[in-house]
Amino acid sequence: MPETTGTFYEQLTALEQEGTAFVLVILADALGSTPQDTGAKMLVTADGLHTGTVGGGKVEAKALTVAREMLADATSTPRLVNWALKTDVGMTCGGSVKLYFEPHDGADAGAKWPIWIFGAGHVAQALVSVLVPLDCRLTVVDPRREWLDKLPRGRNIRYLEAAEPADLVPAMPDRAFLVCLGKGHAADRPVLQRALAERSFPFVGVIGSDSKAKILQKELVAGGLPAKRAKEFHCPVGLPFGGNDPREIALSIAAQLLAERDRLR
Repeated sequence: MPETTGTFYEQLTALEQEGTAFVLVILADALGSTPQDTGAKMLVTADGLHTGTVGGGKVEAKALTVAREMLADATSTPRLVNWALKTDVGMTCGGSVKLYFEPHDGADAGAKWPIWIFGAGHVAQALVSVLVPLDCRLTVVDPRREWLDKLPRGRNIRYLEAAEPADLVPAMPDRAFLVCLGKGHAADRPVLQRALAERSFPFVGVIGSDSKAKILQKELVAGGLPAKRAKEFHCPVGLPFGGNDPREIALSIAAQLLAERDRLR
């Protein structure tokens, strides 16, 4: 395996930015005696295993073969396989694994508009449906797998389950538009803190009210941000039209994102 540096998600983002085609392989489920736990993941390029692991041994070898075949075929369709370790993989243990293979072609690195959404609740559900037909690359981050599973699928979308979503901020591309739609300001503030302290994104928005914005600003300053920097985000995110229905809020956010994208161009 080639030497790599950075976290798993930093490696994933680096491959995308380089335009390197790869397959993200996730151990979606593991039953019985298996070599790795649910949630294990790896990145596979045409050269083989890039980083991560789904257990090593015969399971990983077979998964690597499938991933490299997908790259050779230039397929864009994800695959979900369910292997019995004894009959399908040739192992002596009697467990089973379910593996998800998500191909990334790398052909349009840097071309698509990156949008990262932190939170997969009702507004995010509606917002993704609005944005997915556009020429963008969506990433939705949430610690709750059940909410991520409700989101629509598409070749320009990926969903990342992370216990600490703020830890993914360093892996975001520089051009990313960041939208915090978490469950309350306690979920949004850690992401916002790292985004404003460590990065300089073209757009940072947070769902909420004017009063939430003031609370966040005070907490950001208490966390070490200069007062001016602590105000450099949009809250409430979205243009001032519509009501409180999640679908109307989603439309107002999408409109603001498009307006800011065009203004920066």
